[in-house]
Amino acid sequence: MTKKLWFQVGVGILLALLIIRMFIEVKGIFSPLVIIGQTIFLPLLLGGVLFYLTRPLLNFLESKGWPRWTSILAIFIAIGFFLWLFSFMIGPAVTKQVNSLVEDAPKITKDVQTMVDYALDQKNRLPDSIKESIDNQSSKLNDFAQRFGVGLITFIQSMFQGLFLLVLIPFFLVYLLKDHEKFAPFVANFFSGERKTWIRKTLVDIDITLKSYIQGQLFVSFAVGMMLLIGYLIIGLDYALILAIFGMFMNVIPFLGPYISVIPALIIGFIQEPQMAIYVAIIMLIAQQIESNLISPNVMGRALDIHPLTVITVILAAGNIAGLWGIILAIPTYAVIKTILKNAYARRAEIKEAATSTVEEE
Repeated sequence: MTKKLWFQVGVGILLALLIIRMFIEVKGIFSPLVIIGQTIFLPLLLGGVLFYLTRPLLNFLESKGWPRWTSILAIFIAIGFFLWLFSFMIGPAVTKQVNSLVEDAPKITKDVQTMVDYALDQKNRLPDSIKESIDNQSSKLNDFAQRFGVGLITFIQSMFQGLFLLVLIPFFLVYLLKDHEKFAPFVANFFSGERKTWIRKTLVDIDITLKSYIQGQLFVSFAVGMMLLIGYLIIGLDYALILAIFGMFMNVIPFLGPYISVIPALIIGFIQEPQMAIYVAIIMLIAQQIESNLISPNVMGRALDIHPLTVITVILAAGNIAGLWGIILAIPTYAVIKTILKNAYARRAEIKEAATSTVEEE
């Protein structure tokens, strides 16, 4: 029985739960490590994202004979130029629309309150059974909105609190660009024989998975933001630029992002002109259909190969466990775990096949 896969998996799960339980019991001992991890988490995360975005440029420059340090310096110059160009071209328009939105905020708030009061008044005219069903669903929606709102506020607070740590991002990026080839051999050196080869292959596959997700997801989000901007400008929606930028950033959140990003656009569109909300919904629908059926399959390919139902389940579970950070990191984490398990299963099949061949030869 001990050789059965289900038994070994069960023992592995029990051991993992036992380790987690013991870690919780003695977490005071590891509190300094937890503090250090929380401190460097955001700079390391952003540095890693920039690494996967800039590594193709590094490879291209080195293929042309540029030295490593010269290539890294060129990358930082390119990043600085891009930031300057973005602030020069987009900054004034964003500032103008943000100031306008702040000035109109009281009026928008009053209009939203009026719509809510009207909707509540109409609800009181419905049959009791329908009102009860609406109340139940509203309660569930409010609970989720409150949890998500708290997570969003915590996320924003952590972003602002970590702004002073952003100075660490260039240092992480430099060393990632400089020494990224050394990581897999360093880890593999702790092993020997075929296991060493398997470890190196698994790390390469993880690197490919993360690269496919980060580069693909950011490109897809940028494409969605551009489609929203063009659509909003065509229909004449107020605050089109900041709403499109908001939609671009929210699209980084799998599955839930598009629904979150369309809410403020629908509200502002309805306040501006009631039929404008319909146009906003149509634009979002078209953008998401183009993204899901044309852009994502061609940009991200089948590197992740995760079923949509699995995506929803993983996101909801991660959101309940770790809030907004869990929602953002759920899919790449799941993809990495899936890659490890896939390689482990393939390795097990190879060992089993080799053992069978040996027995047959004897």
